[in-house]
Amino acid sequence: MTVVLLRHGRSTSNTAHTLAGRSPGVELDDHGRTQAAALVDRLTGLDVVEIVRSPLERCEQTVAPLAADRALIPTIDQRLIEVDYGQWTGRPIAELVKEPLWKVVQQHASGAVFPGGEGLAEVQARAVAAIREHDARLAQEHGKDVVWVACSHGDVIKSILADAFGMHLDAFQRIVAEPASMSVVRYTETSPFVLRVNDTGDVLAAIGAARTPASAGASASVPGGETGV
Repeated sequence: MTVVLLRHGRSTSNTAHTLAGRSPGVELDDHGRTQAAALVDRLTGLDVVEIVRSPLERCEQTVAPLAADRALIPTIDQRLIEVDYGQWTGRPIAELVKEPLWKVVQQHASGAVFPGGEGLAEVQARAVAAIREHDARLAQEHGKDVVWVACSHGDVIKSILADAFGMHLDAFQRIVAEPASMSVVRYTETSPFVLRVNDTGDVLAAIGAARTPASAGASASVPGGETGV
């Protein structure tokens, strides 16, 4: 099965340079809504069989145009929700970079636990489990190679990609997942293949190339996600 890991479009928190976390009322801004609408054209030609999303509003708004175009009702999975940043939630990034924990998050993510929140290792475990379970279910239901979309958040997507790459979580900040970007992973019986990372253009080409005999990988760098800002 092939999953398109979609990060939500640009939000009001992104432009305010705060760590939104699970704060209520964080919506897409005007540019984010434009990005959401553009997903319909970006995925033209792909037979998307299911959309699974985080329960947060910015993900709901991001997949709404695509879901309407494909006549799909998105499945909500709590395991794809944003990181629980605890006491860091809602704070300006400019303040957080001065916290001692910030360096731990950047360099030793597997040991980072947010005060009053969850650890990044927990995030990766729940998110990877969700992706693999949905992938296995869809394989049973469809019995063929199909494409599905999972809409989540920057740090969550980066942790899934780190697992797919076979990277240690401590290196996940080297991966980029910008707002409205798509990263493509094809799961097989033996291992996952990362076909595209942080794609803001045409994803069809990546998936089409993967269905030829030779499969390839992808890479990315430079911070640009949630705690990777």
